[in-house]
Amino acid sequence: MTRLQPDRRHAIHFTLNGVAMQGDAEPRMLLTDFLRHQIGATGTHVGCEHGVCGACTITIDGALARACLTLAVQIDGCDLRTVEGLAPSADRLGVLQQAFRRNHALQCGFCTAGILMSLDRFLRDNPAPTESAVRDLLSGHLCRCTGYTPIVHAALEAAAELAGESRKKEETDA
Repeated sequence: MTRLQPDRRHAIHFTLNGVAMQGDAEPRMLLTDFLRHQIGATGTHVGCEHGVCGACTITIDGALARACLTLAVQIDGCDLRTVEGLAPSADRLGVLQQAFRRNHALQCGFCTAGILMSLDRFLRDNPAPTESAVRDLLSGHLCRCTGYTPIVHAALEAAAELAGESRKKEETDA
């Protein structure tokens, strides 16, 4: 294992939302700060800085992670996905984002990026979730504006829509 020099910056190479990236970070720099201030990916929010609120949730190599609990140097060679990577294009929202919009599942929007990331990963693994399962997932996020009900409705609506798209694709492929 390479020992990091605490008084100098270290090169980091990684993939962010499908794009090869690189940057330099001091060993103690948090991933939230690196993403926001070095890379410009400001969709990842900094909330509690203790891993409790969930605003900084991203995926690292496909697994959910709290960027505020991760050091930037730890992502060298990793594949990261942030909320900026959820939309299929700059002018089109993803299915989950559209469901949030239709269901008014955000107000101030501060927690929304982290919740979207958790739900995106969750719906990939659980294509037909129950309301209880969605609420359980959301227990890892703090939202002071919505009361969670519209978020639950949006998640269930998105799951149904994604399941319909999956069935259509299977029928087309057959």
